[in-house]
Amino acid sequence: MSKQLTIIARILAKDEKRDLVKAELQKLIESTRAEEGCINYDLHQDNDNKNLFLFHENWESRESWQKHMNNPKLAEYLKATDGAVEEFTINEMTPIS
Repeated sequence: MSKQLTIIARILAKDEKRDLVKAELQKLIESTRAEEGCINYDLHQDNDNKNLFLFHENWESRESWQKHMNNPKLAEYLKATDGAVEEFTINEMTPIS
């Protein structure tokens, strides 16, 4: 049986592109939450650095997350935000309690 996977995705938008990046990230929420294997997909914006966004995601398995990563909606997001993101990191994590 596959283990649940937690994803922390950190997106740092360029100052002048913050609103664009935020709008494009918000477009991903509804369709992703409807994907098979998605437990939660929550977007956060830092209170002090408005350019910093974080997705906290839980997936039934790494396989379900991998299917999500191949979703055409993500390709559309990447195209729309090309050159607008300063940093992007993903951490794959396993719940321990």
